[in-house]
Amino acid sequence: MTPLVLPSALVATDWLHKNIDHENLVVLDSSWHMPNVNRDGKSEWSNERIPGALFFDFDREICDRNADLPHMMPSAADFQQSAQNLGINQNSIIVVYDSLGIFSSPRVWWMFKAMGFSQVAVLDGGLPAWKAENFATESGAPVKQLAQGDFIACYQSALICNASEVLHATQSSDHAVIDARPAGRFSGEVPEPRAGVRSGSMPNAKSLPATQILQDQKMQDAYQLALLFEALAPKHKRVIFSCGSGVTACILALGATLAGYQNLSIYDGSWSEWGSREDLPIVK
Repeated sequence: MTPLVLPSALVATDWLHKNIDHENLVVLDSSWHMPNVNRDGKSEWSNERIPGALFFDFDREICDRNADLPHMMPSAADFQQSAQNLGINQNSIIVVYDSLGIFSSPRVWWMFKAMGFSQVAVLDGGLPAWKAENFATESGAPVKQLAQGDFIACYQSALICNASEVLHATQSSDHAVIDARPAGRFSGEVPEPRAGVRSGSMPNAKSLPATQILQDQKMQDAYQLALLFEALAPKHKRVIFSCGSGVTACILALGATLAGYQNLSIYDGSWSEWGSREDLPIVK
């Protein structure tokens, strides 16, 4: 079989449809479990999914389950075991999607990158775009039995930030911090949805709501993305993305990657941590 090569960090539905039967392709459904809005990602995957897609539960299973904060990065060993259990190999080509378009899928894309795996991409437009092309879906329990994979995790610490690193970045001219939350939450005019979390933003952070780099739940083109990001941070700076809990920040990381940025990181605790800690500064 001809070797499969990802065209970029973002793939179109027609590319996936063309290559859906390739032996090295792994499709992951990363739809988010969000009980506050009555969404259950695993149920959505079971009810309707791209054929052969496996469910990747970054929220409840493939995360640090001992952390007080939501869906924090797991250890390299735990991530490796979870990926192997899904049959993922060192030569796999991974495409991640979600049920809302581009929402939670970039989080899983970034998790694999943070674990040293580069052959991973996000499906532009996700399941809605796939269905809009009238491509086939399936439901129910998976038919195919999974063989144990040989995936090896190699944690890339520069791709994930903690609060102390972000605090330093807010005071450094060599860094930029960009917040993906809606503008009202960034300004402090709209209260945070999580109890006990303060409103506002980090000192010197810039606002770029994740929805602004999307159009009809697909990513804007590289030229438009470059305009948006270059208005906030030049490419030579290290850019740290934050959001509510480290998920939509990864949408910005994907957009910045497509715009040609390379020195990027995600604040894993994001505002769930920053807004909860009285020792960290905020502005409104």
